[in-house]
Amino acid sequence: MAKQGPGPKPARRTPLQALLYWTAVLGVWGAIFVVAFLAVFATDLPDTSTLYDVERQPSISYLDQSGALVAVRGSQYAPPVDLDKLPPYVPKAFVAIEDRWFYWHPGFNPWGIVRSQIYNWTHRGEGGPLRGGSTITQQLARNLFLTPAQNYRRKAQELVLALWLEAKFSKKEILALYLNRVYFGGGAYGIEAAAQRYFGKPASQLTLGESALLAGMMKGPNRYSPVSQTDRAERRATIVLDEMVRTGAITAAERDAAFKTPVRVNPTLANQRAQYFTDWVDDQVRSLVGEPTEDLVVETTLDLPIQTAAEQAIRRGVEAGKGQGVEQAALVAIDGEGRIRAYVGGVDYNASQFDRATMAKRQAGSAFKPFVYLAAMDAGRTPGDMVVDEPIKIGNWSPRNYTGDFRGPMTLETALAQSINTVAARLASEVGTGNVAAAARRLGINSHIQLDPSMALGAVEVSPLEMAQAYAPFANGGFLAKGYGISRIRTASGKILYDHSVEKAARPQVIGSPSLQYMNQMMRQVVAAGTGTRARVPGYDLAGKTGTTSDYRDAWFVGYTGGFVTAVWVGKDDNKPMKRVTGGGAPAGMWRDFMGQALPRLKVQAIPGGTYTPPPSADPIGDLVDGIADAVTGGGQPTPAPATGPAPKAPADDVPY
Repeated sequence: MAKQGPGPKPARRTPLQALLYWTAVLGVWGAIFVVAFLAVFATDLPDTSTLYDVERQPSISYLDQSGALVAVRGSQYAPPVDLDKLPPYVPKAFVAIEDRWFYWHPGFNPWGIVRSQIYNWTHRGEGGPLRGGSTITQQLARNLFLTPAQNYRRKAQELVLALWLEAKFSKKEILALYLNRVYFGGGAYGIEAAAQRYFGKPASQLTLGESALLAGMMKGPNRYSPVSQTDRAERRATIVLDEMVRTGAITAAERDAAFKTPVRVNPTLANQRAQYFTDWVDDQVRSLVGEPTEDLVVETTLDLPIQTAAEQAIRRGVEAGKGQGVEQAALVAIDGEGRIRAYVGGVDYNASQFDRATMAKRQAGSAFKPFVYLAAMDAGRTPGDMVVDEPIKIGNWSPRNYTGDFRGPMTLETALAQSINTVAARLASEVGTGNVAAAARRLGINSHIQLDPSMALGAVEVSPLEMAQAYAPFANGGFLAKGYGISRIRTASGKILYDHSVEKAARPQVIGSPSLQYMNQMMRQVVAAGTGTRARVPGYDLAGKTGTTSDYRDAWFVGYTGGFVTAVWVGKDDNKPMKRVTGGGAPAGMWRDFMGQALPRLKVQAIPGGTYTPPPSADPIGDLVDGIADAVTGGGQPTPAPATGPAPKAPADDVPY
């Protein structure tokens, strides 16, 4: 039998057959991977039935004493906008900077994911956030259903949900959902709320430049805020416009026209006023009623027309005082019940949110002297008592007058009106600094009061709110008037959660007679003929006290009429000296400016307690001699032992105006 040769060789696959074969193999493995991927990451996806639900933080609306809206705090939402009603460049701006392949990808961009993974690999160990290469669809999925956590599991779930969104909705619907739900910072969710928040207009009226600013914020709403990060936001908006040109969304000419069109950003919401006051009461709401679970309405004591007058007076006064180094100011006005009617914590809230009305503690200077004189009146002195302005040494401390000279015999009334330092120091030494401190605390000074002799001249750090409420008993008949700003808190449906009128305690009388009459008469003279004459408003019964501290670091005027008190402070945040600014200067001018507008609205009465009239004397010469003797000897009252060691540097006196 003939030997058989080898069998026929198997036919080699053509290139087309090889392509089909490996395509099938990869398809099978791809299907296995997809099934495994879904089994691992799609089993605990969130419920997508909440797609159209809006879950937001409750808002808090603040009203003034007449019901006018002061401010709204909390998240802001607006009705969704129709994409067809927006200028065409609005959605194009977001697509150009966030996802230029939006209309062509299936919900994710493979090349974007690859780029992000390369970045994450090359920057591993640096502790920064992971890059995800998310498309607009993925961002929408994350905003609607997922947490902000940056990990691979969440990214995988984001991808699954993006595919689901692409299968269920058109590209136009996805983009509309995105623009109506994305967060723009400042509490604004959605393009409509953002347009109102930053530009005070509906989204349908956005300009090209405004659209670019909003689109640029998507990289980081706080980092690229046009309010707080203006330069960075402008640079980002420029990048958005350049990308729009590169993708053909706009022409280079349209971009250049956008550069030339000014964009005006609202620093605060159109209805956000009295920001320092709102910050102050906002912190108190939660301590009074807990964390809100529904929208709240807070009825405050503020009077918006008076508040506006206060803000204007502060701005004008600081501007006028710039040449003397005046940089900041604060004002607090309260009525005789303690209700805060005006509250200004600084010149410009947008430039600095530091609240100088309550958070800043500055030396009171001679504005503290009324507490010294009140302690003396309580101890039996009268305004007509004679004293001597002469050199005095208490321990190692020798107070001096502003003018550097001494005026000799005078009444206590004149000494307070002219803010004589030696007399105040002697009085505090005679009655005891502890009694002076007790009088100040009784009237409403809550800050620490040191008992060194220099406290008589105001070496005590206080806030404008403290000073306003501590002067209120002089204005209301002698009753304590702790300053407060919240009258009532209720839910939007009307349920009362807090009512100050129900919870407030009885107000004790903290100044009796005749001390009240004596103090009011003496402080009237400060305004009528003393250091505070610049504060005079014709036709009103006014009283008060100036205050100036060492090296002109702080200047005060605290004044009042019947049932209404206003405290004004000026200075610098860094505590550096001003240029000879005294309490009778810039602060008194601001006080007069404000009170001139506020008093006609308030319809105030005369200061209660009557006036002091010295009794007639049968021997005026003898009374003068006895008064001088009492001033020199201490009036028969024991003088406390002087403090040991040098006293703190005392504030300077006020220059008479």
